[in-house]
Parts: sequence; C-alpha cells; structure tokens
Amino acid sequence: MGAVMTAAPASPLKLFNSLTRSLEPFEPVHPGEARVYSCGPTVYNYPHIGNMRAYVFADTLGRTLSYKGYKLTHVINITDVGHLTDDADAGEDKLEKAAAERAQSIWDIAKHYTEAYWADVKALNIRQPAHWSIATDYVPAMIEFAKTIAGKHCYELEGGLYFDTTTVADYGRLARHGTDEGESRIDPVDGKRHPADFAIWRKTPAGETRQMEWDSPWGRGAPGWHLECSVMSEALLGFPFDIHTGGIDHREIHHPNEIAQNQAHGCSDASGARMWMHNNFLVDRSGKMSKSSGEFLRIQLLIDKGYHPLAYRLMCLQAHYRSELEFSWDGLGAALTRLKRLVMAAASARDAEAAAPTDRRVTDLLAKFDAAMSDDLNTPVALTLLEETAAMKKIDAGQKRAALAAMDAVLGLNLLTTARSDLRVRPKTATIGEDEIEATLARRKDARAAKDFAASDALRDELVAAGVDVMDGDPLGWDWQPGAN
Repeated sequence: MGAVMTAAPASPLKLFNSLTRSLEPFEPVHPGEARVYSCGPTVYNYPHIGNMRAYVFADTLGRTLSYKGYKLTHVINITDVGHLTDDADAGEDKLEKAAAERAQSIWDIAKHYTEAYWADVKALNIRQPAHWSIATDYVPAMIEFAKTIAGKHCYELEGGLYFDTTTVADYGRLARHGTDEGESRIDPVDGKRHPADFAIWRKTPAGETRQMEWDSPWGRGAPGWHLECSVMSEALLGFPFDIHTGGIDHREIHHPNEIAQNQAHGCSDASGARMWMHNNFLVDRSGKMSKSSGEFLRIQLLIDKGYHPLAYRLMCLQAHYRSELEFSWDGLGAALTRLKRLVMAAASARDAEAAAPTDRRVTDLLAKFDAAMSDDLNTPVALTLLEETAAMKKIDAGQKRAALAAMDAVLGLNLLTTARSDLRVRPKTATIGEDEIEATLARRKDARAAKDFAASDALRDELVAAGVDVMDGDPLGWDWQPGAN
C-alpha cells in the first residue's frame, strides 16, 4: 500500500450477497485468500461509461480485500464469442454481427475493442487482475464441461444443445424469479421446453459459416454465452470460490444461468461462488449512453471534452455501488473540482517520508475509514474521511502521507502521484494552444501592470471564449474549462 501502519485494520468486512439479499461477513473459502471473478466485456464495441462503473466497483472491492490483508486472485473475462444480441438467448452473436456490418475479421474486431477496454481500465486506474481470461481460449474446456452435464440436464433442438432449467433446484433464486421480488421476466421462445431454458451450444445453421465455430458432439458451432464463465471461473479459481461480481443486469439472466450450470456440474455449494455482488446502473437522462446512439458516452469522450478520467472514478465512488448513479456533465464537473481540491490538499505531504501514524487524530480517521470500507464498501463516507485527512493542519507530514497512502490505496485516486497540472486535459475542440495561452497571459500581466484594465479584461474575455479559465493569484495560472456539449 505504500503506507506504514501500526496495526491491521480491525473492523470485520461485511458485504451484500445478492443471493441472500443480506449483508454477510466475508469468510474466505481458503484462509487468508480472496478469489474473485468479474464478468468482463463483450468486445464487439467500445465500453460505455456505465459498463466501466462495474469495473471501478470490482477494483474497489479487490483493493479493499488487499487492504484487509487477503492474498487476492482476481479474474476478469473477455467475451469474444457466444454473446447474443438478446441476453435472453435470442438473436445473432454480437461479434459475428459486428464483423459482418464492418466487413472485418471477427478476430480483428475482438482485438481492437479488447485493447480499447484495456485502455479505459488503465485510464481509470483499475488494477490489473491476476488473469484476463479470453473466452475463445477455453472453447475445448467448454465442450468438455458441457459433456458432463448434457446427459441429465440438457436436450437437443435443431439449433443446438439447451439446458433444461427444471433439472436443478431453485432455478432463478438469484433473480427471485417467480416471486413478487423478481425484477425480470423471460419471454417464451419457440422450441424450448421451458421459457427460461438457455443454449449451451449453438449449431451453425445449415448453409451458413461462422467466422468462429468449432466441432462438438452437438454439431459444428459455438458455445452459449453463459457457459464461458462457469468454465473459466472453475479453471482459474476452483469451485467454490469467494465472490462473483457483475452489473445488476447480470443478476436477472446471465448469473442465474451460470449458477444452474454450476449446480448441474456438481459444485459443492450449489452456486459456484459463496457471494454474488452486483453494482447498480449508471443512469443517463440524455439517452447517449446506448451504443446504438452514435457518439455514446465512453471514457474517451469525457477526455475529449476536457475531463480527466479519474474525475469519473471519483464520481462513481461518490455513490454507493448498490445505488443508482445519475450521470450529468455538471456532476462530472463537480467531481473534477473535488478531485483537484483533494490533490491540492495532499500536495503538502506528497514528498514527506512515510511515518507510522501515532497522532490520535490520524489513527481515529484511519479506524473510521476502515469501518466505512468494511461496511459493504461505503465509499461515500470513506471519501469524506479522505478529505478530512488531506485537510489536516499542524500534523506531521510523514504521518499524514502514510494515512493518505493507506486510504488512497483503496480508493485509487493517485493523490500522491498526481499534480494539479496533470488534471489539466485539453478539450478536443480547443482552438488555442498552451504557448498562445501563456503569451496572452503575459500580455495581460503587462496590461495590468500598466493599469490598462480595459485591455486586461479584454484579454481575459478572449481566453474565456477559447475555453480557458484564468486563475489570478493561483500558481497554476490557468486551466481548461471542460466542455459540456
């Protein structure tokens, strides 16, 4: 963590388990270890900022587990085959569809958007997992997994091999299907025995050829989307493992289907993971988050408008992961301002040598911070404690640095390695360069010295019109005004 601590965090870690809809103490399957699997992106297009909220959440969970002293093994998958245009198991394969529309190799499509996703991961300071598991690398293992469950739990149709959800106990309990609490319904599909049954293997239709297809006992084709996560989580983490994460939309279809496969495969605790955790939606009232809307909201668009990506990370942390978070440009601007103030407040301790916190004020703040993160990752409270620590006066700089480093290791804002000037991001639409800005400021300084205030105001207005915020009396001197349109 980069900090010297006098004692291990003391508050017991409690997390919300979607399977039981209750807070539960974290009790690892393997003492001292934490094994986590996160559903990754389907790489047919760029991830939007709502998609990326899930990975900020998963990263915060992983950082907290590391902070609590667990040896973390985190797996994030990359879906490059099998995910259909309708999550309820209908439509075309998303990658095949994208490749056909763009007249490109499906492998090139997957590579391009995987790299774009990894760039967003880096921009948001999300730590690298222990494994990036690529779905197509595990197709032979998926076929073997399917063989073990086909006899008792599956049936064949012309389109492929389907899982009979009535062959496992309590199908859909994660989503609360069949109860007043259930958040979704699955419409009937012709040919299935039951509406909720889903494809394990999809045969290539006669007369067609897919770019991604393999031979199997059920015909040449490709695996269903749900199969990959069961296979890769078992291969890399073992059944049972500790925590499975994903967006709340996965709680309704994808994760119940994973659990059904794991049950059929004989998983000892009947779900594969001890705990299932889901982040809520990012809500965009403008309607621009959808990938079908053209210039949809993605991390690069925020950067193009002049917002540092860590401002979006901070925006996510300002809301509890289980709460809806509404996106607005004003809200993102406020998060950027808050981040700048944090960076400025931390600057006085940045170069100090870390020292074990002994000041009672510091140790009390660290204890409160630990309690907040141990309470189902209460990042809104943790942020206020971080700010209180950064703002402390008349405190040993080394102790302050150690406390900030410990907190920031969990929140991931890079406070001790980021200068305020680093947060100055040039908007894509900016029509003025930094040299020109500095020259205009120099002329304005001369005008002010000559008491030509009309000229001084005119030069300031000129910079404002070009998207530059002039900050008199501030050592930084000027900053970009991030655009909101």
